[in-house]
Amino acid sequence: MSTTTTVTTKPHYLILDGLRGVAALMVVIFHIFEAHSTSHLDIVVNHGYLTVDFFFMLSGFVIGYAYDDRWGTITTGNFFKRRLVRLQPMVIMGMIIGAICYYYGESKLFPMIGTMPVWQLLLIMVIGFTLIPVPPSMDIRGWQEMHPLNGPGWSLFFEYIANILYALFIRKFSKTALAILVGISGAALLHLAVTSPTGDVVGGWSITPEQLYIGFTRLMFPFFAGLLLCRVVKISHIKNAFLWSGLLLVAILTMPRIGGADHLWINGLYDSLSIILIFPIIIYVGAAGAVYNKTSLKICKFFGDISYPIYITHYPLIYVYTAWVIDNKLSFSQALPQALLLFVGAIVIAYASLKLYDEPVRKWLVKKWGN
Repeated sequence: MSTTTTVTTKPHYLILDGLRGVAALMVVIFHIFEAHSTSHLDIVVNHGYLTVDFFFMLSGFVIGYAYDDRWGTITTGNFFKRRLVRLQPMVIMGMIIGAICYYYGESKLFPMIGTMPVWQLLLIMVIGFTLIPVPPSMDIRGWQEMHPLNGPGWSLFFEYIANILYALFIRKFSKTALAILVGISGAALLHLAVTSPTGDVVGGWSITPEQLYIGFTRLMFPFFAGLLLCRVVKISHIKNAFLWSGLLLVAILTMPRIGGADHLWINGLYDSLSIILIFPIIIYVGAAGAVYNKTSLKICKFFGDISYPIYITHYPLIYVYTAWVIDNKLSFSQALPQALLLFVGAIVIAYASLKLYDEPVRKWLVKKWGN
């Protein structure tokens, strides 16, 4: 979709693609273990939910890198077309997979499924294609999600909001104005995390006032901090950048819950400091590295290719797996074969969706709409 020499000659941050893939795989692992937890205090890969905040920051950095110097050659409409071409086909695929899996999740955990007529399922699927959120009154699962066929759609909804804010307003901000916005957003994020009744930043998936507040707070700092990072840092060179940044990211996400039930604010502080301080370091290190051998290049490219497809298609499998685990009261060791099958299956579905659907559809859309 590149149209200018400036874009095609820019170095590509291949390691950032690899980090996105690492984060996406960690999301799948987090959700598998979540099915076996008794509460938010004992989930293995306990901070896997922070991948959403990492994705937001990475998106802000990449959007700034790709578009900040291009507004003399592209229009706002062209920008929105490009973002739709990049994101929307897999949104649709995720909703289709969610609809296919829906009735297989009927269980004690999701008693509403057994009462839902097919027409209502199809209506929610079509609405989901647009990413327009549905209110709790239209929920067909019981979790009050804005996208009950594919829960992670909520973060794409907020991703689009960030893109709209960037294209219409914030791209014009000076570095100082952007820094002020990021500072205010960081303070709001810190306040949300340490005062949260659950001791974390989890939330944003419903259009209730409380959940919308969480969603916007989780969006504003990381996305626009990523944009600010792109504008102000001078990238140097760091050896073994993929190794160090990847290990640091995994360490942050797998950190056990801290503070316990008696000191929830401690875990909230960990969440906020991870987003505000550690994630920018990870992205900087990833951007400062280079890939020199074919094996590393293939790994980073593969991880980058499947990162978005696996994120947006895996959760319908999690619904079914979670319902099965709860109904049968299975421990992780008892469900290990199925958990491994889910993990591998999620990768296969993501890669097949990418190659057989997403890439051909995006290529067709580019030809139809023009570069």
